[in-house]
Amino acid sequence: MKYVVLLVVGLFIVGCSTDIAEVNAITDTEIFKQEEAAFVRILYSDSADVKVRITADRMIRHLTRTNPRDEFPDGIFVEFLGSNGQVYSWLEADRAIRYDKSNEVVAQGNAKFYNRKKETLTSTELIWDEDKSKLHTNKAVRITQPMRGDTIYGFGFESNEEFTLFTIKNKASSILNAQNMKSKIDKGK
Repeated sequence: MKYVVLLVVGLFIVGCSTDIAEVNAITDTEIFKQEEAAFVRILYSDSADVKVRITADRMIRHLTRTNPRDEFPDGIFVEFLGSNGQVYSWLEADRAIRYDKSNEVVAQGNAKFYNRKKETLTSTELIWDEDKSKLHTNKAVRITQPMRGDTIYGFGFESNEEFTLFTIKNKASSILNAQNMKSKIDKGK
């Protein structure tokens, strides 16, 4: 009996080695590199005040060491909230990827950013920089401002999250230019 106990203890000690190469070989399979969730709701808060609410039908979290990211392949809907809890602007897109290391969300495919005044930016891509609380793109943009009866076309855009202060880097300077940009935005290029 004494020898059996020693044998079991000996096997246990040998079997419980922590060879890091062996652990990495087991955990480096694809099944451990991603998580998937349905009907996702993510809240960003500061001092118990919710600042951002993200909703998506599906999220795939890629757990790679070199490029950890959250992918929203079926679309994303983002609400930006003020200190009073009221939503002041919205971002939606056909798909998006949030990169953990840069704290940026790249929204693509019919990306729309709009505010309470119904001012709307439309583009094929819009990047939300979470650290700077800014949204920007270098792609073609269209901004409609119904209260002013105005539509602006251009390339490149930057705005605060409230969509109250924004800059278009290269405005369309002629009707022909504006029509060309409108065509690119409508076709999703």
